[in-house]
Amino acid sequence: MYKPYPSSGQAPAPQRPPMPNSVLTAVRLMYAGAALTFIELIVLLATVGSLKADIIRQYPHYTASQVHTAEVAYIIGAVVQAIVAVGLWLWMARASAAGRNYARITGTVFFGLNTLFLLLSLRAPHVGVGLVFYVLVWLAGLGAVIMLWRSESAPYFSQPRQ
Repeated sequence: MYKPYPSSGQAPAPQRPPMPNSVLTAVRLMYAGAALTFIELIVLLATVGSLKADIIRQYPHYTASQVHTAEVAYIIGAVVQAIVAVGLWLWMARASAAGRNYARITGTVFFGLNTLFLLLSLRAPHVGVGLVFYVLVWLAGLGAVIMLWRSESAPYFSQPRQ
């Protein structure tokens, strides 16, 4: 019997279905979250002058040295947090686009942590505009998580990876 193509004897791997619109929307929201986080960092650095007044208002008993130390610590922490957050947004977007199931689970955990950090940030000194961006980033995460867990997304993540 003639075989037109040699075979290794293994059945071909099942093809991944095309990316559903819900996953595409989630990936776009994740890229938007990364961009908003970066913009949030720029706004923080641009409005750093008002941070000192906010620290003094919230902690009136601080000395000038303590205010300066708190200001520097806040800025360094915010810069490190923003760089890490942008990296995580990009990682989750790429993993979700590739159909990795861990991306849905890990992204949901990151969203839960982001929710906790948002609630904690309401107690910390902050610049009003920065808080607006923080809420916008949180909304992007909420939208991404909802889109990743929609029923039409499940087949895309349950296929074996290639």
